[in-house]
Amino acid sequence: MTNVETKLDQNGKGAFKLYEDKTELGEMVVRVNDGKLTVYHTEVVPEEEGKGNASQLLKAVVDYARAQHLQVVPLCAYVHAQFRHHPEQYADVWTESAN
Repeated sequence: MTNVETKLDQNGKGAFKLYEDKTELGEMVVRVNDGKLTVYHTEVVPEEEGKGNASQLLKAVVDYARAQHLQVVPLCAYVHAQFRHHPEQYADVWTESAN
């Protein structure tokens, strides 16, 4: 069974990490600051690519942003592509502004 853990330091820097048992399958590197959650990078271990792991991470990030009333700044190419392809799913949290 997979689960996502949120690991943020006191400055809001960190990652959402996806695990299966105790094995890390992937992560989204983020920073939470000033009402925004900026996603910088998404990475999944090569042998786990194409299995929906990045989408599980994206769901966790978006759910967190909604719960915390944050806007998501998708600097990561994967997240930006998902937001562009499915704007109706992310309109409430999507912002282009990193400022």
